[in-house]
Amino acid sequence: MRDVLPDLLRWWQADEPVGLATVIRTWRSAPRQAGAALLVGPDDSVVGSVSGGCVEGAVYELCREVVKDGTPRVVRFGVSDDESWDAGLTCGGTVELYVERVDRRRFPDLDLVAATVAAGRPVATATCVDGPPGWCGRRIVVDPAGQRGTLGTATVDAAVAAEARALLRDGRCGVVRLPHSSAGPLSVMVVTYPSPARMLVFGATDFAAAVTRMGRFLGYRVTVCDARPVFATARRFPQAHEVVVDWPHRYLAAEAAAGRVDERTVVCVLTHDPRFDVPVLKHALELPLAYVGALGSRRTAQDRRRRLREVGVGEAALGRLAAPMGLDLGGHSPEETALSIAAEIVAVRGGGGGASLSRLPGRIHHQDG
Repeated sequence: MRDVLPDLLRWWQADEPVGLATVIRTWRSAPRQAGAALLVGPDDSVVGSVSGGCVEGAVYELCREVVKDGTPRVVRFGVSDDESWDAGLTCGGTVELYVERVDRRRFPDLDLVAATVAAGRPVATATCVDGPPGWCGRRIVVDPAGQRGTLGTATVDAAVAAEARALLRDGRCGVVRLPHSSAGPLSVMVVTYPSPARMLVFGATDFAAAVTRMGRFLGYRVTVCDARPVFATARRFPQAHEVVVDWPHRYLAAEAAAGRVDERTVVCVLTHDPRFDVPVLKHALELPLAYVGALGSRRTAQDRRRRLREVGVGEAALGRLAAPMGLDLGGHSPEETALSIAAEIVAVRGGGGGASLSRLPGRIHHQDG
């Protein structure tokens, strides 16, 4: 949903109705996960995707229909028959969508949502997709501190907001079901916009520039930090969200103390200098981070581990250190190295092993939606 938000806001500001299809749930190998969205604009243009192309034609027509009649609907697409002309998912999965008309009256707080997302603050929307007559399409906007709008009653709003905040903390989208609410059975689609996860790149090198570009491509908020002001400049790292001149371990400690790193944070140490990398790695391995890696040869990695043991880092913590960092892709250039590092980060985050899919049995996706 985040990727279609700018276009949705642009048409909303022009007071032009838009057809919006959002993935509610998926089963098996559906190509897009809950929260993915497709827009059909007032000029019949398409933005976004809900299936990677399998059912987009049918969804396009549904979006045009709901713009005309204003009636939201829930639709499901499953496995397609190769011999038929019916829309379906050739990947073998199933996807359930909520298709609605969006305009200023139906979504009066869209500008608030867009502004919150643009500021990097967490926010979620909760839209009733199944319930008593007149409830479908109602929505509330939820953030960690409060909520705006109503689904119908204060009791329902409070229950849905609590569930939405839990999904927001986990960075997941999904359906909240209230089978015994005061209004009757309800299903509410929650789309979350968590604050971006952070990538902290220590060492202002040419490899760091490539890693920064890759991190931004993956959706991280990227910070480059180096104690040497001549190298740590915004001009050298235009893709970084911020460039900081500070000792790496001191900067990481300050960010952790301020609560600005969490279990989604990725740390990439590219300094190749024990004065910098040993102190920052020691501190990083004491934090519950998603990934901690350090660039270098195997000889460098062995020497670094020896130095970390000497400053009190235990074997369990060392077991979390990816060094040499990256997957074995056979590359050499900064860009190829950055790709191997990014691949390892994605594999760690998603529970993958980094092997070729053509050589593995079973499902491609590790988690069902």
